[in-house]
Amino acid sequence: MKVAGHDGCGCFPTGRHYPGIAHLLSAVVRWIAEEFSADTPWDDIPIALLDTETTGVDASIDRVIEVGIVVGRGGMPIARHNWLINPGVPIPKEASAIHGIFDADVADKPRFAEVAQEIAEALAMSVPGAYNANFDKNFVAMEFARAQYKSPTGTLPPALRKEVDWVDPLVWARELQRDEKSKALGEVAARLGISLENAHRASDDAEAALNVLYALGKDARVPKTYGAFVQEQRRLAETQADARRRWKS
Repeated sequence: MKVAGHDGCGCFPTGRHYPGIAHLLSAVVRWIAEEFSADTPWDDIPIALLDTETTGVDASIDRVIEVGIVVGRGGMPIARHNWLINPGVPIPKEASAIHGIFDADVADKPRFAEVAQEIAEALAMSVPGAYNANFDKNFVAMEFARAQYKSPTGTLPPALRKEVDWVDPLVWARELQRDEKSKALGEVAARLGISLENAHRASDDAEAALNVLYALGKDARVPKTYGAFVQEQRRLAETQADARRRWKS
């Protein structure tokens, strides 16, 4: 059977498999972390929901000032991490107005390079995720690149591998709550009865996003296995991006 990511079906032009080799055929599911089997229930896998607070919105020039990671498994958080980081540049007033972090708050905090190994360890052996994942993924990738990070084991955590898709609760909120106007994390969480008291602080947002993921994941339309979840999320994300491009044009 051909699935997303399978190159060629090993078939006659009629679509039937060659006789005697069906046992050699295997479907390859792409964009998943190799540590976990595609047919494992995704909520049985450790998922590291990450959130960043930054000096701006452009990962190429702006810097991370806070990282929060909440690891979940089996529908509940099992570990929490948080780092305030000195970005080495002034924090614009516009950014501070959103997250409430000021220069004085990070003046004595470590630079990203000093905590890069700790962050990598918190992300290890977990499927990465974030609400509006591309934003945080890009910032984290840029900070690790600036730090010239090299894993002491030679193996990068899934979050730092380009071929691994991040879990993104926003994609599912856009699909499952499509009739609702706002898809902001706080609004989606409120509709699901999930508390978010300290919005725009990294670990609080990360935990709320994790809880949103588990709540949305109970919907029958959400695939239950890791591989199918990633494939469907990617399809939905592409469909949503196409719809936004058509709307803007």
